[in-house]
Amino acid sequence: MAKSIKAAEQEHLDHVVAKIKVAEEQQSQTITRSEKDQADIKRDLLNNINIKTDSYEGMMETGLSVRQQQQMMDERQNSWKHATKQLSTLKKLEKNAYFARIDFHETGEPKPETIYIGLSSFSDTPDHFLIYDWRAPISSIYYDGGLGHVTYQTPDGEQTVNVKLKRQLMVENGQIVTVYDTDEAVGDSMLLEVLDEKSDVKMKSIVTTIQKEQNTIIRDTSSDLLFVQGAAGSGKTSSVLQRVAYLLYRYRGNLTAGQVILFSPNQLFNDYINQVLPELGEQNMVQMTYFQYASYRLPHMQVETLQQRFETENTPQMAKITKLEGSLAFFNAVTTYGRHLEQADMRFRNITLNDEVIISREKIKSIYYSFNENYHLANRLSATKEELIKILNRKVESEMRSKWVEEAVQDLSREEINQLYGNQPREFKNGDKEFKFLARKIVMQRLGKARTQIVRNRFLSINMQYAHFLREVPKIIKLADHGISAADWDATVERKLAEIKERHISLTTVSAYMYLHDLMTGKHGQRDIRFVFLDEIQDYNAFQLAFLKFSFPQARFTMLGDLNQAIFTKENSHSLINELATLFDPEKTRVVQLTKSYRSTQQITDFTKEILVNGEAVTAFDRQGDLPNVVVTPNFEAGVDQVVDQLAMNDSERDTTAIIGKSLAECEALTKALKARGEQVTLIQTENQRLAPGVIVVPSFLAKGLEFDAVIVWNANQENYQREDERQLLYTICSRAMHELTLVAVGSLSPLLARVNHALYTLNEAKV
Repeated sequence: MAKSIKAAEQEHLDHVVAKIKVAEEQQSQTITRSEKDQADIKRDLLNNINIKTDSYEGMMETGLSVRQQQQMMDERQNSWKHATKQLSTLKKLEKNAYFARIDFHETGEPKPETIYIGLSSFSDTPDHFLIYDWRAPISSIYYDGGLGHVTYQTPDGEQTVNVKLKRQLMVENGQIVTVYDTDEAVGDSMLLEVLDEKSDVKMKSIVTTIQKEQNTIIRDTSSDLLFVQGAAGSGKTSSVLQRVAYLLYRYRGNLTAGQVILFSPNQLFNDYINQVLPELGEQNMVQMTYFQYASYRLPHMQVETLQQRFETENTPQMAKITKLEGSLAFFNAVTTYGRHLEQADMRFRNITLNDEVIISREKIKSIYYSFNENYHLANRLSATKEELIKILNRKVESEMRSKWVEEAVQDLSREEINQLYGNQPREFKNGDKEFKFLARKIVMQRLGKARTQIVRNRFLSINMQYAHFLREVPKIIKLADHGISAADWDATVERKLAEIKERHISLTTVSAYMYLHDLMTGKHGQRDIRFVFLDEIQDYNAFQLAFLKFSFPQARFTMLGDLNQAIFTKENSHSLINELATLFDPEKTRVVQLTKSYRSTQQITDFTKEILVNGEAVTAFDRQGDLPNVVVTPNFEAGVDQVVDQLAMNDSERDTTAIIGKSLAECEALTKALKARGEQVTLIQTENQRLAPGVIVVPSFLAKGLEFDAVIVWNANQENYQREDERQLLYTICSRAMHELTLVAVGSLSPLLARVNHALYTLNEAKV
């Protein structure tokens, strides 16, 4: 009797797992051997190395012997590291060896071939692969096409194969749970099974269910700019994390995780995604928020936080100025001003020592502008520093002859003299030579602080320069074209400068401040960074993007976001794509649109997309669930009761629940009320907290990019959500829900929900 497909596949899996266990044993032996060898080398080094210092030859012999032992130690250490990493990968494969099988026939080959695809490659002999890494060129067949002829890219060019079978396997702890044969890229049955799983406080890898359009994003190696517009829950962040893993695999040996940087919306999100790459066997790339980047660059400044930015109330005039400051026109204005500084207006500080002016600002200015017009800012600064050091050295010579130095040398104690000599020989022809040596040391010590001021560019003043730039803006930009009056601009300038004086700087201002500083000091960015990823691109402005491109000049950029979720830049986000066209070569720019939302049930997706007006396209994946539940309560206490009731229902389903309020203050008040009723909830107050298991209460500006089984939108009432520019915020909050969505409103429901078809939700009016 023929075996069932599942039984036959289990037999093959058992065979592969047996081979994996053999490889595990080999790696364990290598680890043990490496540890023993390292211990032996250490012991040998301690017992058998004779330190010979009586002659030059003896010292050389000792040095070479130590170096030889160190090289042996390094070899064993590298062997240990490699074996440890391999063993970790094999342990994962033992539990979940692969997730797909493909049978195909390659043109010119005598018979069809069968391959299995998993998280990592595994071979029992050098040329016999039992499992192919999901990132290998041939694995692209699994993601990109159905049955029949499929073309895929290899290092040698395009290759076409005839796919005869595409099988998806769900494996848990070495046992095959389910088998699907499909003619699609990734069958809906398997996708449904994965999507129905409960959420966690950590994002998971999606390699088993990568869709065709997501695979396009992951394997792109030709674009200077890859722009991904993705609906909420379309898997854009997951795709990009798999893209990082793919690039590290594709450019192995030429690219490290330290040359890849991801700018994410907040630190909470960084914590949420930090297991994906290690799960795929790769190191995490550099992860930071734009706020952290600015704070790292400006350690003495307090940069505006996400919460402060979100809660700042803008007047219409302030909004116009903020829009101008975030534009490419303003970036170009700073660039123009930078070029002007080559001719005039650079601000300088005196070089001082104990309140005495050593080199005056006027002298520095005359040196700085004495070089011809071929000297740009970087060369001009470097040439100026050379001249200033020469002046300082001449001061050393003249100062050595002064009375105070003579007295200082005479007053030196034996200990102070020893310190001044250090390791230098003390053989002098006469006492005069020795005096000069000590006098020079004393003067150099005294003038050392002045030298530091020169070396570290402290004779420049970014604050004075930035103030001058802001006052020059009306000469560079026609403010009236942006609806800004001269009086409004002057008032804004004074406010900004007062804040800077107090060491405070807004997220809007900080980019121009950093860019001007880089131009003044001739910095050309971090040239070792090869790939830059920007998540939630809709909350960046064009100035920030132009500045990041300037800061990472050798990098290729991947930008992803959802223009429907712009909670900071609001309507400006749609002009971003047009402005990006002027920053990147259109020939090397690729735009990929992900319209299908996999996160939420069809009922939740259909409800959330109706909140938007003229929104980007969103299509629901066919996964069924309950209609969103909207509850209007007469007062705060009744609203809290509704939340308690909903939490009890969610708990019975064992869902992870997030209660999302608009502001931190609202979240604090709700948390207090829930705890008074005995509810176990964790308030997320800052982005530096970790996502806790169980029920969390989180303000809207920290919920970006996250997802939860159930979401309760707290107080979606008229007072909180009434302005048209808050539609995207409400959409963002609601679209965090995977399985259950509840909106509680105290008083009256937000008018932003008026356009949503009543058939898409259930409405309950709670009585007191």
